[in-house]
Amino acid sequence: MAGFRSLARQVRDPGCDTALRRYSLRKCLERFAPYGHRATWDHLCRRHRFGPEDRELDPGRLVAALDELEEARAVWLAYEERFAARRRREKHEGLRRPGALDDWHRRVWGGNGVVRCGDPEVHPSDPLPEVLRRLITALERGPGEACPVCAGPRIEWAGPGDRYEPWHGPVCADCGVGVPRTVLTSGALARARADRGQRLASAA
Repeated sequence: MAGFRSLARQVRDPGCDTALRRYSLRKCLERFAPYGHRATWDHLCRRHRFGPEDRELDPGRLVAALDELEEARAVWLAYEERFAARRRREKHEGLRRPGALDDWHRRVWGGNGVVRCGDPEVHPSDPLPEVLRRLITALERGPGEACPVCAGPRIEWAGPGDRYEPWHGPVCADCGVGVPRTVLTSGALARARADRGQRLASAA
């Protein structure tokens, strides 16, 4: 199975036909897709102005989309290296009990679904590297009251039957990302759960 780097080389290879280069870019998302596969693809199509099903398009747009994806991947992998180094130091110092942040990292290691968007057409419009830098800042800073990506205050709680499935937990109602619980205060989480309870009660 081809890795991210070999797929990226195919996207850049002018000797490959455009359809193969497009296919290789799409396959890159099986290795790294911060919003989830479908939402990340929709993001790249919109930002670099090509259709999701285009087979014959400007190769330069494919390469520009790849550049954005590669930069975002480099940002995330550098953070993962720092995180792994910190965990090694903590274990060396006798702090072996994993916390909530460690549990979250295990689920998204490698970068897939780091800021998952349950609705593939609702996601941040900012460049992926910038979105990941904001998330990383929030992870390193500690819990806050708002979305770490867009600073929106409207945090909803997603559950069965919501448009954000299969995401379960806090979601930014402004930019659509699933928000890691570890970057929200207990008060923000409680308000999101209470709001969901009120919505369900009013719909009954």
